[in-house]
Amino acid sequence: MEEEIVYQIALTLIDGIGPIQARNLIDKFGTAAHVFKANIQYIESIEGIGTIKARSIKNFVNFSEAETELSFCLKHNIQPLFIADKNYPKRLLNCFDAPTMLYYKGNADLNNTKVITIIGTRSNTDYGKSVTDKLVEGLTAHNVLVVSGLALGIDTIAHKAALHNELQTVGVLGHGLDTIYPAQNKSLAKEMLQQGGLLTEFRKGITPEAFNFPRRNRIAAGMADVTVVIETQKRGGSMITAELAYQYNRDLFAVPGRLNDHKSMGCNHLIQQNKAIIYTHVEEFIKTMGWELNQTKSHKKQRELFIELTPEEEIIMTIFREKEITHIDELHTRSGLNSSSIAAAVLNMELQNIILSMPGKIYKVL
Repeated sequence: MEEEIVYQIALTLIDGIGPIQARNLIDKFGTAAHVFKANIQYIESIEGIGTIKARSIKNFVNFSEAETELSFCLKHNIQPLFIADKNYPKRLLNCFDAPTMLYYKGNADLNNTKVITIIGTRSNTDYGKSVTDKLVEGLTAHNVLVVSGLALGIDTIAHKAALHNELQTVGVLGHGLDTIYPAQNKSLAKEMLQQGGLLTEFRKGITPEAFNFPRRNRIAAGMADVTVVIETQKRGGSMITAELAYQYNRDLFAVPGRLNDHKSMGCNHLIQQNKAIIYTHVEEFIKTMGWELNQTKSHKKQRELFIELTPEEEIIMTIFREKEITHIDELHTRSGLNSSSIAAAVLNMELQNIILSMPGKIYKVL
C-alpha cells in the first residue's frame, strides 16, 4: 500500500502532468504504479500525454522526494488522498481540474451529506460578521460541514462560528501542512483538528505564495454543495471562488449590501449578473437548498413501497437515499450507468414525482 502511495505522490511531481493528465492516466492504467511501469508507447497514446510527457514519466527517478513526503504524512497523522481514494471528496470528482492528490489532517467526513463553503473579505464589517454568525448558527441542527480558507476576516469568523455551534469545519490551505498561514490562526487551526480538519493539495515545504491561492479556491468551491459569499469587493479571492463555484454548477449565494459599500460590490455584482441567489436569511437559504429537517421520512419510505423501479432507477434511488440532493454528474460517477440510461431513468422518476429537477442540473428526491 505504501509503495502505491509513493507512486501516487511521484505522479504529482512530474513536470507537465497536471490533474487532467493524471486523471486520464489513472482511468487507463488503474494505479499509479502501473503508470510508471507501462510501456512508453502505450503511455504516449493516452489523451493529453504525447511523447514528451511520456518520456518525463519513464525518466522520472526522484522517488526519494515522494518517500520523504509519505514519511512526513505518517509521522504527523496526515492522510494522503489520491483521486481514486474512497475518502477523496467525491464532489471534486465532478470538476475537470480536481487535484490529483490531497493531504488531509482531521476527523471530519469530507463527503458529508451537506457541505457549505463560506467566504468573504479579510477586512469584514460588523454587518458581515453578524450575517456569518447567524448563518452558521442556523445550520446547527442540520449537520452541515462548514468549509472556508482559514484566512482572516470572514473565513476566520465562519470557522469560529462552526466550532462554537459544534459543527465540523475544514480549512482549505494554500500551502503545505508543515505551516499555518496566517500565523494568527495557529490556535484556531489546532482547534479545528479536533472538530474538522485542514486540507491542501500542497506538499510540505510549499509556502503560502499568492499564486497558490486560486488553486486552493477551486477546492473550496468544488468540494461543497453551495458557496455563500458574505462580503467582497469586485476583485479578489472570494470572487475567484464564486466564479469557480458557478462554473462547477454549484449553488451560489451572495449577501447583498449597500450600493456605495465597496465591500459589498462583489456580492451585488454576482446577484446583478444572475450568477448568485440573493441571501436574505438562513431559514430561506435552508429551504432553497432542500436542507429542512425531514419530518416525513416514514411517509416517503411507505410511498416507495408502492413504486416499481427498473434496475437502473433502483441504482439511482440508492444514491438519493444517501444524499437527497444530487448533481447529475454525481449520478454518472456513482451509478456507473451510461448517459442515456441515466437520462431515461431520471425522466421517468420525474414523471412519477419521485424526484424534482432543480436549477443547475441538480435533482432532489421528493
